[in-house]
Amino acid sequence: MKLNENSRSEGATQFRTTRWTVIMLAAQSKNPAGKAALAELYRLYWSPLYAFARYRGYSPQDAQDLTQGFFVHVIEHETLTRADPLKGKFRSFLLGSFQKYLSVDAQRARCVKRGGTGEFVSLDMQDAEGYLLVQPAENLTPEKLFDAQWAMTLLGRAMARLREEYTNRGNLSTFDALKIFVDKDESKTLLSYEQAARLLGVRAGAAKTLVHRFRKRYSAIVRQEIARTISDPAEVDEEIHALCEALIVSGERVGV
Repeated sequence: MKLNENSRSEGATQFRTTRWTVIMLAAQSKNPAGKAALAELYRLYWSPLYAFARYRGYSPQDAQDLTQGFFVHVIEHETLTRADPLKGKFRSFLLGSFQKYLSVDAQRARCVKRGGTGEFVSLDMQDAEGYLLVQPAENLTPEKLFDAQWAMTLLGRAMARLREEYTNRGNLSTFDALKIFVDKDESKTLLSYEQAARLLGVRAGAAKTLVHRFRKRYSAIVRQEIARTISDPAEVDEEIHALCEALIVSGERVGV
């Protein structure tokens, strides 16, 4: 992942609310702000936790019930109040809590069926299963798959933010033409700068400039999203390295 110094300085000045702020709010889940924060965490982490459960051998139905049951457990036992940014990454804390939950409460959790306690957000189980099916299972541990799924979720959020920016400027068609140069799925269809120029209605040189700016902005947003998951902005580069390693192990690639 090529994240240059300009992206670093831009990201440092444009960080959104840190993920730890969201976590602290989620720890107070009985108030409206806490419930909204918990839903935000659920959107980010349900897919990695679901993937972990599936690769531990649980069926799709059980994995979904376990993941949802875990978040119910988090609320009931105020688990997030024990999260400490000085003791490591939040995703490591969450995975450790989930592993303990599976070993201690798995039998009870399988009784927590969808709809029994309500869902925080709607789940796209088809997409989650589709992702699992393309993974080289023999080369992955559940822990590595958790990290890879977390990385893919984070990159997806970054792409969604970039799409929103282009849409708000009335440039959605430009986004659609440029995303092929960074999106792992879209990039399977190779597109030259000349072809991009024809799609955009500009010269090839101008198309190269647009692609460069697109990649630069995407990289900056990825840095921002990563920064929201850690307590110290100085750890962003270390997290980027971990993200790339997780994707490489899983067979994915990042074209940024």
